[in-house]
Amino acid sequence: MMSIQVFTSAELAAAGLRQAVIDLCLAAHEDNAFRYMFTKYFSSGARHFLAYDGETLVSHAVVSTRGVQPQGLPILRTAFVDAVSTLPSRQNQGYGSATMQRLAATIGDYEIGCLQTDRTSFYAHLGWEEWRGPLAGRSDDGPNPTPDQRGVMVLRLPTTPPFDLDAALTIECQPERIWE
Repeated sequence: MMSIQVFTSAELAAAGLRQAVIDLCLAAHEDNAFRYMFTKYFSSGARHFLAYDGETLVSHAVVSTRGVQPQGLPILRTAFVDAVSTLPSRQNQGYGSATMQRLAATIGDYEIGCLQTDRTSFYAHLGWEEWRGPLAGRSDDGPNPTPDQRGVMVLRLPTTPPFDLDAALTIECQPERIWE
């Protein structure tokens, strides 16, 4: 029986679940960056979505607050999705989709959803749209174009203003990363 639980980063740590989530991400992606993501990028208020099959943690996604700015619009309060992971033995069984559907249903307090992925078709079937226009990071020094960046996707939410997927999109730079 699948269940999905939601924790803030602070609650995740207090419940002793942080390492289990990191282990899940490492198993799914084989990328050591996940060892550090949880301390660098996810504030105590970030929301983690954990899917369980019985007692087994099988899928995870996290939402943190960032700001994207489609050309011609103000900076939008953005639910930026990271660390979407499903145990390899449980992939293609609906756990990732269910986790992302629950996430999408609970981020209505944001103006837009955004993520970066190599698996655009997975997210497209869940209603996410790939950004086709130019992309850049935004800093005090101005825009930092990212012409080789691919797989940036957005999810329109009830308060998302109209925008053009072919226009420019910027996001604030974070230490050591822009989109990924």
